[in-house]
Amino acid sequence: MRDRFIDTQRPVHRLVRLCAVLHVSRSGSYAWRHRPTSRRAQANRTLVERMRPLHAATKERYGAVKLWRALIAEGMACGRHRVARLRRAHGLIARRMRRFRTMIEPHQFAPPAPNHLQQVFTAPAPNRIRAGDLTAIAPRAGWLYLAVLLDLYSRRVIGWAMSATPDKQVAVAALQMALAQRQLTPGLIHHSDQGALYTSGAYQQVLAQTRLVASMSRKGNCYDNAVVESFFSTLKNELIHDRDYHTRDEARAERACLHPGQAGQRALKVRRDRLTKHAVFVRLQRGGKSLAKYGKSLLGLPELRSQLDGIG
Repeated sequence: MRDRFIDTQRPVHRLVRLCAVLHVSRSGSYAWRHRPTSRRAQANRTLVERMRPLHAATKERYGAVKLWRALIAEGMACGRHRVARLRRAHGLIARRMRRFRTMIEPHQFAPPAPNHLQQVFTAPAPNRIRAGDLTAIAPRAGWLYLAVLLDLYSRRVIGWAMSATPDKQVAVAALQMALAQRQLTPGLIHHSDQGALYTSGAYQQVLAQTRLVASMSRKGNCYDNAVVESFFSTLKNELIHDRDYHTRDEARAERACLHPGQAGQRALKVRRDRLTKHAVFVRLQRGGKSLAKYGKSLLGLPELRSQLDGIG
């Protein structure tokens, strides 16, 4: 860094003074000017030249970890911390939206169900534990609300619905889709927060009729439903925050644009280097690699949206 600074300041100051102030020998400064670029510096330059188009192709959505995984998927030999350091040095910063909080008028509701999960978001098999929540999308025409239900074994969306109002109908519609998509298992746990949608009589009636075991997060504790919160964060950061929807129908139609077979989705196809538990199970059935190598994992956004298209 000192030699580079000396080289940029030579038109302004004498070399002798620059070297004396920075405690650099003149011979060392001359040697630096004529020294060829190191292999490490050349490799870093090549890596940054590939990082820039990837950063632009993902619309500045990816952070250091996801960008590193995208580079690994393309066969680039690099480490996660090296990618993070080069991103900082060259100003490649992921774009994130400012968080906001919606206020809901308090009412008196029925007492919530106990928290059966206690932040243990693992399931021994499919159709054992489901988690759901509601989020808001902001087109110019007005709010659009999305309710989802995830299977905690495969982390797949098995039920979803959209509505212009955050009423109980949108939550019930997502629940009914999940019931139609998957066969019920005795003792299936249904986890949600203590929102008015999930404590409503209509929603609790469907849970009672289907004999689902209700489970609810503690009041004001988003970590008790972290899996769905993480899904909403990924969905918004990689799909919604960089778009300007004029109407609710335009926002609803976004899922059709995310089919993996369409052009322009190359960046969204770059998945995490982890497999879903369902994929690992299939691989084990076919005599594939060990489950211990993969551990816990989440479903990538492209597969998730592809599944939504298949459901719809």
